[in-house]
Amino acid sequence: MILLLAGTSDARALAVQVKKEGYDVTATVVTDNAAIELQRAEVKVKIGRLTQEDMMIFINEHGVKAIVDASHPFAEEASKNAIGAAAETSIPYIRYERASQAFTYDNMTMVSTYEEAAEVAAEKKGVIMLTTGSKTLQVFTEKLLPLSDVRLVARMLPRLDNMEKCQQLGLPQKNIIAIQGPFTKEFDQALYKQYGVTVMVTKESGKVGSVDEKVEAAKELGLDIIMIGRPKIEYGTVYSTFEEVVHALINQTRS
Repeated sequence: MILLLAGTSDARALAVQVKKEGYDVTATVVTDNAAIELQRAEVKVKIGRLTQEDMMIFINEHGVKAIVDASHPFAEEASKNAIGAAAETSIPYIRYERASQAFTYDNMTMVSTYEEAAEVAAEKKGVIMLTTGSKTLQVFTEKLLPLSDVRLVARMLPRLDNMEKCQQLGLPQKNIIAIQGPFTKEFDQALYKQYGVTVMVTKESGKVGSVDEKVEAAKELGLDIIMIGRPKIEYGTVYSTFEEVVHALINQTRS
């Protein structure tokens, strides 16, 4: 069996591809919606966040031959758990990650952490739109909501837990955009205009994450952009195509 961390839409497509290659695959996901998508493709699914110990138990109980870590580029904890579990159980660890993108724009500020992004946003002031998800929302609400010259607008997936989190953190309902992408450049521009956005905060998630549409839309409107760079993790060899992952699996699991 192959344990595949399927944290993104392209990762779930990879799980389907690995199954087509004849492997017994169990994909791990966080949400029920992601699980439904995989179950339709007849891929086994395990729902919920796994610790390193959880992964090790699963590996030993199911005779897992390799871990394919296709988690989101910013799912730092999941990747570290997978690396540790693979090392402790002496099975191959294979990292799939969507390719990075390079952007050139005078009004773009590159930062390394969410905290740094919040600091820069506080300095810029104005109407700040977050497109960074709900997981780190508190970092921004604590820094920006108390500021009288800042309006914080957050775009995130339309999930009940996200709305409850916004309420707990004191983010006004009128400043929540609950919607699921991907979005076109034109749609992003319409949102920026509707809310009078002056600063857009995003992550370097890759093309599949529609980062280029968000950036191009902001550039054409002359907005400031704060881009959070990917975490620095020692993955070893990183593959960015399905074919490379399948080839690595063949080399490392079949004698």
